[in-house]
Amino acid sequence: MKMTDTRNFYIDGAWVAPHAAQDFPVYNPATEEPYATISLGGVADTEAAIAAARRAFPSFSSTTPAERGEILRAILAVYEKRVGDMAEAISTEMGAPIDMALSDQAGAGRSHLKAFIRAVDGFQWERELRPGVAGQDLVFEAAGVAALITPWNWPMNQVVLKVGAALAAGCTMVLKPSEIAPMSSMLFTEIIDEAGVPAGVFNMVNGDGAGVGSILSSHPEIDVVSFTGSTRAGILISKSAADTVKTVSLELGGKSPNLVFADSDLDAAVARGASFCFANTGQSCNAATRMLVERSVYDRAVEVAQSTAEATVVDLPGKPGGHIGPLVSQAQFDKVQSLIQAGIDEGARLVAGGTGRPEGLNRGWFARPTVFADATPDMTIMREEIFGPVLAMMPFDDEDQAIEMANDTPYGLAAYIQTGSAERARRVAARLRAGMIQVNGAGRASGSPFGGYKQSGVGREGGVWGIEEFLEMKTISGIVDDA
Repeated sequence: MKMTDTRNFYIDGAWVAPHAAQDFPVYNPATEEPYATISLGGVADTEAAIAAARRAFPSFSSTTPAERGEILRAILAVYEKRVGDMAEAISTEMGAPIDMALSDQAGAGRSHLKAFIRAVDGFQWERELRPGVAGQDLVFEAAGVAALITPWNWPMNQVVLKVGAALAAGCTMVLKPSEIAPMSSMLFTEIIDEAGVPAGVFNMVNGDGAGVGSILSSHPEIDVVSFTGSTRAGILISKSAADTVKTVSLELGGKSPNLVFADSDLDAAVARGASFCFANTGQSCNAATRMLVERSVYDRAVEVAQSTAEATVVDLPGKPGGHIGPLVSQAQFDKVQSLIQAGIDEGARLVAGGTGRPEGLNRGWFARPTVFADATPDMTIMREEIFGPVLAMMPFDDEDQAIEMANDTPYGLAAYIQTGSAERARRVAARLRAGMIQVNGAGRASGSPFGGYKQSGVGREGGVWGIEEFLEMKTISGIVDDA
């Protein structure tokens, strides 16, 4: 079965027309022109998807972990065949350069599917409370019908983190992708359909947060809400879900610090940190957007960051290469421009970039890779998540001050440490209030938990920990095997 109309939704194993047409254009951020039309779902569409998921839950939650592992393998096999199509869809809808869309954006979906296959095969679904205590058992079961609400900045990364975990757990689900970048999720729905996922297990309804999103988060037949997006929206979802006491998992914003000590390989550390900040055009919740540098090497660090920004190429997403593309939308472009201007107005020293488009790009929502030096903790660019290619730098005098500055944020998603001392790295990591600490550019292994402290969210995604977000734990006392 193939999707015949991008306005359609996927409910109970079939593509269906919306109950009432609410056309919504999908824009190519490189051209500022619409290239597809979806429909925004309403109450009737969302209710139908929830009802389908509820009907499918008893049978699907009774499947064995091995059966669910085979479903994940079937999805992976189809995904592998269509990974090029997926990269093209992501590049067109949100502006990731095509090489990056293939390796990182679409590649993330492949990686997470593999991690969930490993996790579901190795998960201990039934276990004893502790050795030596008979008849005290713990059983892990699917939590119910899940609402999955995903963002536009890493579409397949977030869709697969949620769908893969929910499937592995035995949940049925309704996916609402971002209406700004929905085409990759519609392609993923085709993959789900071709892989033979049972009808009603996976349902997809396009819509906005005020419409479909609010219905999902408050509906009494939804048991779990998993949301990735802004902290503001996460708070609203939590309040909406509270009336029916749902399990809520949130992956929200960040303002991640990058602590650069004088004993690091300074030039490499700063260049790597600045490039990471600019990657995906700065549209990553874990971007290292605050660079805190030991004062003795601060001036050199500013020079390296400046040269890195000036060497960062901005170009069309359809071109091959290691450049960065546009921001996703007019609204995002306007927000980034206003925050760059706020940095200038509040007295930070602009050393690279600034407002406006890069030279030679007169249309498309392209922004200039921007570096501010001499920022202070109270400046807007040090407090707010910009979600654009903007780096703010400030010096520190000692380790204690660096940690204090790093933790001075309502967020706690990630933090980065650059140092030549393993002892210092352990000491500093222990005091940073963030969910993910990366040292000297080290990546996170496949299946690692992703999530943070404070207003960066609740819960973790990825691997075993992602599956646990969709499980309930049942204790059974008194069953002892016959002698």
